Amino acid sequence: MRIAHPKTIRSGLLIWGLLSVAVQAVAAGKIPEADPANTVRIDSGLISGQTGTGGNLRVFKGIPFAAPPVGPLRWKPPQPVQPWDGVRPCTEFGSWCPQPPPVIGKETGSQSEDCLYLNVWTPAKSPDDRLPVMVWIHGGGWTTGSGSQRGYRGDRLAEAGVVVVTINYRLGPFGFFAHPLLSAEADSKTSGNYGMLDQIEALRWVHRNIAAFGGNPDCVTVFGESAGAGSVARLLVVPQAKGLFHRAIIESGGLAGFGRHLREPWYQAKPAEQVGEEIAAKLLPDKPVDILDALRAKSAQDVLLAASPTVGLFREGSGVSFSPVVDGWLLPTDPELMVERGQADDVPVIIGVNADEATVFTSKVPIRSETDYRFLLEKVFGDRAAEALRLFPVCNGDCLAAFNDMTGVTGFVSEARHLARELSRAGRSKVYLYYFSRVPLLPAATSLGAFHSSEIPYVFGTPETFTPIRGASAADRAVSQAMLSAWTCFARTGNPNGEGLVNWPAYDSRTDAWLEFDDIIAVRYNLLKEGCDLGDSVRTVRQARDRKTFVQSQKQ
Repeated sequence: MRIAHPKTIRSGLLIWGLLSVAVQAVAAGKIPEADPANTVRIDSGLISGQTGTGGNLRVFKGIPFAAPPVGPLRWKPPQPVQPWDGVRPCTEFGSWCPQPPPVIGKETGSQSEDCLYLNVWTPAKSPDDRLPVMVWIHGGGWTTGSGSQRGYRGDRLAEAGVVVVTINYRLGPFGFFAHPLLSAEADSKTSGNYGMLDQIEALRWVHRNIAAFGGNPDCVTVFGESAGAGSVARLLVVPQAKGLFHRAIIESGGLAGFGRHLREPWYQAKPAEQVGEEIAAKLLPDKPVDILDALRAKSAQDVLLAASPTVGLFREGSGVSFSPVVDGWLLPTDPELMVERGQADDVPVIIGVNADEATVFTSKVPIRSETDYRFLLEKVFGDRAAEALRLFPVCNGDCLAAFNDMTGVTGFVSEARHLARELSRAGRSKVYLYYFSRVPLLPAATSLGAFHSSEIPYVFGTPETFTPIRGASAADRAVSQAMLSAWTCFARTGNPNGEGLVNWPAYDSRTDAWLEFDDIIAVRYNLLKEGCDLGDSVRTVRQARDRKTFVQSQKQ
């Protein structure tokens, strides 16, 4: 009989000891356990998840929905995932796209260009459940953020009977960088919308795979906030997204504001390809023979430094502003114009804003006196500056408060009403308009009010986010339950009304009905009408100016 060498015996004992420790760790919950009940087959292979809090959910984190967009795949449309053998653990969130520090909050995760992952929370017991699906697109000015931020955990929403999906997409100079050579190599002959293409690819992944998680691919709601809301609004007019979702929720965002065309000036902004050439010149001062290979060889940090992406509502910083590009293909023309022409996808929509949208962005706005404020009103409103001053006066010398009110009403509330009006024309699916004015019970809220993004914890059922030590108040829980219930009712039926909820009438410009979410949830009519009308007039002037500039550029 062969006798094992003492070193072999010791090695064997060591291995068994390590295995024993590992088994104990799994039993103690320290290491995610891959069990058959949490194993799902998707089109790229088997994945394993975890049992969620309370044992009623299954959670899958970091599922790849596209190949890593690195090396030769940087600045290319998302490519298929390479299938794998065995079971892939999906128990950790994927990396965030490389980005500058955020404007709101301080949370950041590990960053990598290998960032095209999504996460699923499902209460379904079998694929036959066919539950409604809600796909969240995060905000952050198309430059910061991630689908795995703490505020976007889908447990509470999923417990209400929906499958929740949160996604990543490429951001800033990785998601919205255009260049003539990139356009030339692409089948579409365009560039600059890689982040939007990632969102569409994630929706295609949902269409192909969500049934395996008990979701219904024919009942998908896409919802988002800020840049996520702007993305949702644009997906309504993107031809390539048609049929991939069936309801839409737009929170504190839309189609107005900064944007670029691929090759023409627009909104007084340089063409996206020209901006790309300027960034490339910074990255490649020596002008190599193969510019694209050289650009793709640069590190992510080099790209970020060269682009120096601006952040925030007022585009803080001296670098480049990135957002979806009107490229003639994915976005055939100005999305506002497409909506006005009736070219938006005909699906039910919820649109809404918060009462104090601007407060988190204005700390660096250079308004120090009433003279500064009046000058700004003249620049923005022209011969209607006196009307703007009447509607948004300076009280007790607080110019910044007046500026916040003016920006919130004319820049957010007015835009939400305008989009609701355009989408609710006769013969279309219904639109529902809301106004969130609940002020969170945290010290900073005394000055911030119902600030930009403050509705998110209420929608996701986690109002205690603002007061983690003492927990949420009864009023906060009530508002949260109302919003969560309305959002999930809408996901199921296309109508946010359900048992126990305040009746929310569909929007009609003749009645101008809004549902206000506050201590008292009630229908309001003609909300901030004069300020919204003033915002409409400014929009009309801006659109006429920019469309005239565009026509002139086409003739040159």
